[in-house]
Order: sequence, then C-alpha cells, then structure tokens
Amino acid sequence: MRFTSEQRPDDDVLERDFTLDGIPGVLWTPASATAGTPAPLLLLGHPPLGLARMRPRLAARARHAAADGFASATIELPGSGERPRVPALDLGRAELRRAMEAGEPIGPEVIDALVLPLVDRAVPEWRAALDALLALPGLGGPVGYSGGVMSIGVRLAAVEPRIAAAVLFAGSLLPRATFEEARRVTVPLHVLLQWDDEGNDRQASLELFDAFASAEKSLNANMGGHTGVPEHAGEAAARFLARHLKK
Repeated sequence: MRFTSEQRPDDDVLERDFTLDGIPGVLWTPASATAGTPAPLLLLGHPPLGLARMRPRLAARARHAAADGFASATIELPGSGERPRVPALDLGRAELRRAMEAGEPIGPEVIDALVLPLVDRAVPEWRAALDALLALPGLGGPVGYSGGVMSIGVRLAAVEPRIAAAVLFAGSLLPRATFEEARRVTVPLHVLLQWDDEGNDRQASLELFDAFASAEKSLNANMGGHTGVPEHAGEAAARFLARHLKK
C-alpha cells in the first residue's frame, strides 16, 4: 500500500489517498486512533459509478463514522473510474441496456452477466485491501462493512471472517448465487430498504433478507425512492455499527 496524498478536512479526521496493486482507495482515520488505541475499521461500499463521483458522499459517511471513533476506507471498483475496462462487465451492461430498450423483463441470465463478474473481481480486492489496512498502526478490529452493491456485501460477509457486522443497502439487482451465499452469512446484519425504489425488486430484497442465516438481523424499510433514505434510517444504521464494532 502506498499513500499518495493526505489532508485534514477538519481537526478530527485524517484523509489519505492510497493505491494498492494499482487500485485507488481512500482511508479516513479519526484523530483518536493510535498504535496503542487502534480504531475499529469500517469498509465503505459504493455503486460502480466511479470513486471520484461518489467521494463526497463517502467522505460524509466517513466523517460521521470518525465521530463515533471508527476509521473508514474504500477502494475503486473493478472497471470503474480510471481503472481499466473489464470486457465481461461491459458485456453485461450492454445486455442490460438491450433488454431495457426492448422492453423485456430483466431475467436472471441478464442479472448474472451484469453483477457476478463484478462480485468475482471486487471481493478478493476488498480482502487484499483489508489485509493491508489492518497492518497499519492505529487500525484494528472489529471490522464492519457498510453499503455498496448488495451482492458484494453478501459475499464478503459470507467469506471474510474478519467482518463482524454489516449494513447492507437493498437496491441493486440480485444474481441467483447471492441467495445461496446469504444462507452462509451469520454475522449481525442491518438492512436498509427503500419501499418505493424504482430500480429495486422489492420482493427479491425481502426474500434475500429471509435467506440470511444471521441470528440477529433487522430490516429498516422506509417509504421513498432510491435516493430518499431518511436521516433517521442512517442514524439507526450508525447505532447498529457502534453497538457491534466498539470494543
């Protein structure tokens, strides 16, 4: 991991850009984090719209997390931003556009082609980033995951034993494999669902929630579209993470 820049948006947070094997990322560390008192780490997921575009929202989430004593980190997703294009992802997006323009239903084959190549590439990268981040002074466990593409969060929670709790945002297309992987997820979960999300299959999200094997799982459903998550829902998610990640 190589740090490429740093700044302090305020006295309480250190913001550092880094690269890891050519993958850009950002780390936000609270001033309270030291080698003797390492901060719990929160991995901030985001949609494949490019890290530069998502950065203001991610930085706002990181500042709120820092106020609770958490460090936060994110990485650019495969095929996004200035990273090289991934032919499989481009093909999946093209097939989605074709189906939508033809007025066809978005079938499971289209969803698998669109989402699974991203998940297959992103999850190993998140795990490699976690290796590098936890080796830094001032960072430690427990580790949480919050937001981003639902299927990435589900697989990461299923395969990464260092993830102690997760906040997942319903609102992305769900491959068939994700439902099977959900049955392997046992960490505490808090799922946010916008009831009127125009791009989300509400029934599929409810079925996925039912599939999770976690003994503790909560569903916070609110009226409104994809970008209309109410402030109180975000506050409830923050309280959930604080309860499970603070030592």
